[in-house]
Amino acid sequence: MPDYGHDLLFSVSVVPSAQEADGVVALARLAERAGLDLVSFQDHPYQPALLDTWTLLGYVAAATETIRLAGNVHPLPLRPPAMLAQAAASLDLLSHGRFELALGTGGYWDAIASMGAPRLTPGQAVDALEEGIAIIRAAWDTDAPGGIRHLGEHYRVEGAPRGPRPAHDIGVWLGAYKPRMLRLTGRLADGWLPSLPRYRSFAELGAGNAVIDEAAAEAGRSPAAIRRLLNLDRERAPEELAELALDHGVSVFILTARDARTVERFAAETAPAVRALVAAGRSPAVPEPPATLERHPATSERAPASAGRSPMPAEPGKPPPSARTGGAPLAAVPTPDDGVRLSSVRVWDESTRPAGPAPDPHRRYSPREQAAGRHLIDVHDHLRAELAQLRDLADQVAAGTLDAGAARDHISTMTMRQNNWTLGAYCESYCRLVTMHHSAEDAMLFPHLRRVEPGLAPVLDRLREEHQAIHKVLERVDRALVAFVTDPAGLAGLRGAVDLLTDTLLSHLSYEEHELVEPLARHGL
Repeated sequence: MPDYGHDLLFSVSVVPSAQEADGVVALARLAERAGLDLVSFQDHPYQPALLDTWTLLGYVAAATETIRLAGNVHPLPLRPPAMLAQAAASLDLLSHGRFELALGTGGYWDAIASMGAPRLTPGQAVDALEEGIAIIRAAWDTDAPGGIRHLGEHYRVEGAPRGPRPAHDIGVWLGAYKPRMLRLTGRLADGWLPSLPRYRSFAELGAGNAVIDEAAAEAGRSPAAIRRLLNLDRERAPEELAELALDHGVSVFILTARDARTVERFAAETAPAVRALVAAGRSPAVPEPPATLERHPATSERAPASAGRSPMPAEPGKPPPSARTGGAPLAAVPTPDDGVRLSSVRVWDESTRPAGPAPDPHRRYSPREQAAGRHLIDVHDHLRAELAQLRDLADQVAAGTLDAGAARDHISTMTMRQNNWTLGAYCESYCRLVTMHHSAEDAMLFPHLRRVEPGLAPVLDRLREEHQAIHKVLERVDRALVAFVTDPAGLAGLRGAVDLLTDTLLSHLSYEEHELVEPLARHGL
């Protein structure tokens, strides 16, 4: 299935336990501080162990400032549509445009009937939902003349006044699984909100997408007009979520959360990793013709293109790169390797590093290409800053101002603000951060560059090998800290491990920038 191109949103669904009311609100506020985009709450009014969702949504709206809010999902049989429209618009106004409306047919008919609502067949419930959507949208359409008039089989509204108008165009999301509901989603909804446990495989999710897309096209709508959201049954690897985004169009990931650790990990680790993988996967697949690059193998300094090889010719009918006058020379400067080595250990032979093809020295780069070339350096600068913090912790341990156990705690809570990926997202572990960065490159960035510029293959192979070596060095740092907790004589091992990490990581980052910054400017990230 296609990638519909929507921006990615990351959300948690907090269980609205009545016995932990303060904790529920605290988790919602934590989700906002952690940089998540949306917080939602299930809506089961017939369960006395749960807080009333509408009351909770209003309370959380007052306790937060930026995070979006939604029920997940509201059973329409227990929420009359005319009243629901007024409540949704009011909450959207009070929250300054942060509310979205997710609806379902109900489903739990014994429980629904026990609260006085009519028991409907599945077919009747779908018809009632379609009527309800019409009433809700009519209530929000304050520019239309007269009051709301709807004389349907399940709902009758005879002249009720319209309004209030919401602060923004509230999205109507439907929890749908069966064909009639999927077709209704394609015809009328702004979003589709299924749950992964109900769909046992990604293939089943794709089949639901196909029904929605067909119904949307028949109704004269673009399938991309319908956001694809997904409730997650458990924490999943970033690669799985990236696959869901790129192959099945999911752009809103909602993880059930009962504790702070889950919220923090989803925001700090999963969200930025998925954003990076999807950004790489969405990079243009048809680049400009690859140029050549020649560098001195030891220093990685660029040599003139005329020193042995010539740039590749332009495509037929296209002026050569040297003839293009737009843009400016590449301003992104790879970080040089200062050659300083703190450890006597060598995990690789730097003199055997391959170099990629040489660039056209006359090429000019657009502002967008300049930014793409700079992006890798920006990410690496974050890694360098965190490495400096790690070295400072080791120095404090060595000086006796910090014990090793506290140092491990600090490393476990190190933060790195990833402004290029998502505002307010943090990575809690330096070792995990480096691993995540390398995994994103291995999974998405390197295959993209290999496809669009085959001459980079030897460089990309070497970079992957160095990733594996660096991960082993990271493990050595953690083992050294553990050893020092029980044996102060392990200080030398700790310092040595951190020195080796410094040597290998800084050397690797410099090499990667020298080889990839210019190709990334041409081909995009």
